[in-house]
Amino acid sequence: MDRIALDLGFIQIYWYSLFIFFGILVGTFVILKECKRQNINEDFIVNLIFYTVIFGLIGARLYYVCFNLDYYLKYPLEILEIWNGGLAIHGGIIAGLLCIFIYCKKYNAKLLKLLDIIVVGLIIGQAIGRWGNFFNQEAYGAITTLENLQKLGIPDFIIDGMYIGGAYRQPAFLYESIWCLAGFIALLIVRHYRYLKTGQLTGVYLIWYSIGRFFIEGMRTDSLMLGSLKMAQIVSIAGIAIGVLMLILCRKGSRFDNLYKDAEKKEITF
Repeated sequence: MDRIALDLGFIQIYWYSLFIFFGILVGTFVILKECKRQNINEDFIVNLIFYTVIFGLIGARLYYVCFNLDYYLKYPLEILEIWNGGLAIHGGIIAGLLCIFIYCKKYNAKLLKLLDIIVVGLIIGQAIGRWGNFFNQEAYGAITTLENLQKLGIPDFIIDGMYIGGAYRQPAFLYESIWCLAGFIALLIVRHYRYLKTGQLTGVYLIWYSIGRFFIEGMRTDSLMLGSLKMAQIVSIAGIAIGVLMLILCRKGSRFDNLYKDAEKKEITF
């Protein structure tokens, strides 16, 4: 499979990078639409997204590198070659959350309110970004047969791309992409629930994504490992627990909180 989408001679653009970029673009569009619906300062959110994306990409790469440290100590220059893959979404989420927390502290904004807006764009971005793994032939599952993949109704071009190392593989990336797309639809529906409180939508996201990731990670054969345990499954269990806790603790909140902790409109400048 050709991993290069466009070869200009002096520069090569990879499918992996394009899908990551497109996922960020669509996620940003969804977030901005929600901001407009809630009459939230657009410049504030655009600046937040900019910094969060940068922190998220760095965090996603460092997370992956840390679990493959022996290799990258031998080839340190390859740490920068993110077009070859190696962005761990859990690392990106952790780094992104840290960035959002700092941003909220700086501008006295409500963290949970922001997260409720962001998670809707995040999950659709994840659904799109996973297709970059397809072109890099990553995030695949155990060996299977051509007949089994055809029975699932998987398109031929995906089946062909899942022929890796002389055998057909389960397209784990596809299952996660579909799960995230379904989660996006679920969040769009749930956010209009009249009794939903601030912070609970984030809890729903954590539970939804973590449940799917836990089981899909069980299929994968290229997971990041912590000893004999799959790191993504450990983080997923923690994500489910945190999500349930948020649903419980946020029950007394308000759905119609202002973004800022005081009633005055803030001027966001950099």
